[in-house]
Amino acid sequence: RRGWATGSCKFTDSRMPKKEPVAEIFESVSDGLKQLYRSKIRPIEEAYKFGEFYSPYMNDSDFDAKPMVLLLGQYSVGKTSFIKYLLGRDFPGAHIGPEPTTDRFIAVMHGQEDKTTPGNALAVSANMPFRGLEMFGNGFLSKFQGAQLDSPLLHHVTLIDTPGVLSGEKQRIGRTYSFTEVCAWFASRADVILLLFDAHKLDISDEFKEAIEALKGHDDKIRVVLNKADAVDSQKLLRIYGALMWSLGKVIKTPECMRVYIGSFWDQPLRGSEWSRQLFEMEMRDLLTDLKNVPKNAAVRKVNELVKRVRLAKAHAYIVGHLKKEMPSYFGAQKAQAKLLANIEEHFLKVHRAHSLPVGDFPDVAKFRAVMEGHDLTKFPKLDTKAIAAMEHVLAHEIPKLMAQFPQEGTVSHSNSAVGSALTHVEAHVRSTTPPPQQIAYAPPPPQQQQPPPPPPPLSAVPPPLQLSVVLPPAAPPAAAAVQDAADGSTSRGGGGGCGGGVAPAAPP
Repeated sequence: RRGWATGSCKFTDSRMPKKEPVAEIFESVSDGLKQLYRSKIRPIEEAYKFGEFYSPYMNDSDFDAKPMVLLLGQYSVGKTSFIKYLLGRDFPGAHIGPEPTTDRFIAVMHGQEDKTTPGNALAVSANMPFRGLEMFGNGFLSKFQGAQLDSPLLHHVTLIDTPGVLSGEKQRIGRTYSFTEVCAWFASRADVILLLFDAHKLDISDEFKEAIEALKGHDDKIRVVLNKADAVDSQKLLRIYGALMWSLGKVIKTPECMRVYIGSFWDQPLRGSEWSRQLFEMEMRDLLTDLKNVPKNAAVRKVNELVKRVRLAKAHAYIVGHLKKEMPSYFGAQKAQAKLLANIEEHFLKVHRAHSLPVGDFPDVAKFRAVMEGHDLTKFPKLDTKAIAAMEHVLAHEIPKLMAQFPQEGTVSHSNSAVGSALTHVEAHVRSTTPPPQQIAYAPPPPQQQQPPPPPPPLSAVPPPLQLSVVLPPAAPPAAAAVQDAADGSTSRGGGGGCGGGVAPAAPP
């Protein structure tokens, strides 16, 4: 029934249907993601200490940050030269040489003038996306700096140069921070991860292997680059490519084949045969096209990272709530926690079956156990079903509505064309096919003029068949007696010549 409130002009009607809540309208996808994270996701992360088990808590600067490209590789594979190749100029703090030159993490960003900023100042800047690096302490921040310069490409992306990974145990002696953990932090916030290899050095050291394994979960961001490929001939290049794929198969345990870009990313002309230069140009052009799409896909990547984080946080809350439920109320909490952590695999299985959670959302068993040993399970809150329902509502309704409000954001061609204009010098270098003077040319030999065959020789000129002659040894001389008998016969024949009946002498042999 309709009625008027006493002393007021308020009109009520109990039969009127309730209005559904109107979805919030945000100016951009980044603003919507920030609001959803602050109001419905971060409170649960803080209650169950999600930041200590996974990546640190996110700030507004993480959502407003430009797309990030992370370069990883061993020393002297061309990481700094690759950044110089994209920018078309040097940047502050860049050192290039055959020895391990880059000894720190360098964030190459846009600025009005060329300058460098120490790592401690970057970590406390509110408008920089590096607040989470404070967890690594001064040992890392002293090896981190920012390089600012005015470059058209840096209006759209931020490039992260890393120190070259050395071989053996010598790299662990002087490091005052965990190289693997720092790489994992940057990988979680990067849009593209470039793994650079030298055509002459395909070995993967132990620390580089650990850094690659720390990229697990970010396989869609990884791009492999085989640099300095024009320094070898075509036959060796085929063998090097096969050896690289074999080495990557030992480290990156995925059934899919990694995409490898082959080329020579520096400001010198390409060397090699015509076939090799055409291959390098196509491969380098594909990589540049991939980098052009980084700003275009930035908004989609931020949504994808937030959804991934929400799923991990939900599984973490279920696990901690289950362990909290298994703890005793009064006595024996320490022994009970040790027993729970010893059989943590069984409890993961129970949570998986009870709530139908995907196996891929569960954390690493060894890492979860190591971190939980430093906490007291009795101090964690019980499972908040309302908060979990709010997170599921974000996944099922809020984020789809947010994407529907901005279907064209991140897909317009303005960013793509702007990055393309910033990489004009790179495309001109790729299109340049003029070989350097000192290049090795594999040109085919000039064709020779064919001469008519010689006429057949005349019959008279045909040599006679080969005749074999046998040379006999000379006969032995007659004996002395035979010589004497011959002499006597000649005397008698001479004395009886009057009789007319003599015998004629024998012919000489």
